[in-house]
Amino acid sequence: MIRTDVAIVGAGIAGASLAAELVPHARVLLLEAEDRPGYHATGRSAAYWSETYGGPHVQPLTTASGPFLREHVEALGSLHIARADEGAAVDAFLAEFDGSGVALESVDPRTRVPGLRDGWSLGVWEPSCNYIDVAGLHAAFLKTARQAGAELRLSSGLEAARRVDGRWLLQSRSGDIEAEVLVNAAGAWADPVARIAGAAPLGITAYRRTMVQLRTDPAPPPDLPHVAHLTGSFYFKPEAGGRLWLSPHDEIETPPVDAAPEEIDVATAIDRFEHAVDWRVSALEHKWAGLRSFAPDRLPVYGFDAKIPGFFWCAGQGGFGIQTAPAAAKLAAALLLGRTPEAAVAGIDPGVYSPRRFG
Repeated sequence: MIRTDVAIVGAGIAGASLAAELVPHARVLLLEAEDRPGYHATGRSAAYWSETYGGPHVQPLTTASGPFLREHVEALGSLHIARADEGAAVDAFLAEFDGSGVALESVDPRTRVPGLRDGWSLGVWEPSCNYIDVAGLHAAFLKTARQAGAELRLSSGLEAARRVDGRWLLQSRSGDIEAEVLVNAAGAWADPVARIAGAAPLGITAYRRTMVQLRTDPAPPPDLPHVAHLTGSFYFKPEAGGRLWLSPHDEIETPPVDAAPEEIDVATAIDRFEHAVDWRVSALEHKWAGLRSFAPDRLPVYGFDAKIPGFFWCAGQGGFGIQTAPAAAKLAAALLLGRTPEAAVAGIDPGVYSPRRFG
């Protein structure tokens, strides 16, 4: 029997960042079902740090995370483009972030994206957007946690959990564990983990997101920013070696599985891309899919379960889990430990993300 203060189920970006915050104050054990951490979502992300991504209720977490990500980001910029008949959507987007402190500017996107087809005449420039080194960030969280004494167990999915005399008795594929707090950081598997622990699922649903790596003629210009259709039908961004990463911005509901790209989604991505720019796709080099998991209101969930003592939710991060990880982990750690949040997140209302909002 291994005894610990906190057992975290899931060693993706959510579990790793929370472990790094907790380990100075508690004994921490990370349980990861796969043979390497971050396999399903974190390791397949095309993450970028965008203060508008996820909406105005996610933005405070993203903005607060910015200073902690400096070693893991590169300047990119984001251009949100829209057709001439989508002016109302542009106005609504700008209104959402009015007064938030996020720098946004209306621009003509044709001056920034050569070859943009006729009709794409509206744009919003978000200069603060950065590319995130996801692998480096995830590894840094795990290194911090392990160097401070956290234990990481791979191929150790949670099989059973019961609460006895104020502590959790857990069964995993690598042995039995006793813990005071059980953290559900299982991503797309968050609801199944809740059922194992006897907690009511929150309706956290997994969605498949497709990505392709392309070569184009002409090649993307070296100063190309991240480019996204403002109403969400595609986005693309430059990659090393003159390549382009493209997504149809799909959200296909799926059971929590090892996601794989569907040919129809790949074809949709390329079709939407070619209707936006007059570049020719010369090669499809790689394609993949990852999982994103959302609560019903599409906001993350941080906090103790309303009915099950010692069961803590750290889930539902959707596609913004990486860009919000530093601040989210600090906020979640303060909630779990019963401490006053650090100054960096003290102004963020944790009630917005509480599992108790679901009743």
